[in-house]
Amino acid sequence: MISRQWCGVTKSSDADCYVSHLKTETFPQLARIQGFIGASILRRAVVDGVEFRIVTTWDSMEAIKTFAGERPETAVVPEKVQALMITYDRTVDHYEVVA
Repeated sequence: MISRQWCGVTKSSDADCYVSHLKTETFPQLARIQGFIGASILRRAVVDGVEFRIVTTWDSMEAIKTFAGERPETAVVPEKVQALMITYDRTVDHYEVVA
């Protein structure tokens, strides 16, 4: 099992809009991909606004490639989301889930 993790920061005023986007657009899209297991939204206040860490869990790297393409380390950040972000990771981290 693989954990895919990404971070971004929104203005405080855009934080709820971003969460809504994840729940209504991104997560339903991921749920249709074979090999997708689940997702979590981690959120905390920071000096510039609200930092998010998005953690998705997958059966395999092949399943992740169905979503992210042949370069799975590249972050998938739609223009709509880019407009909400003050800063965001251009790459993601992948971890093998061992327990």
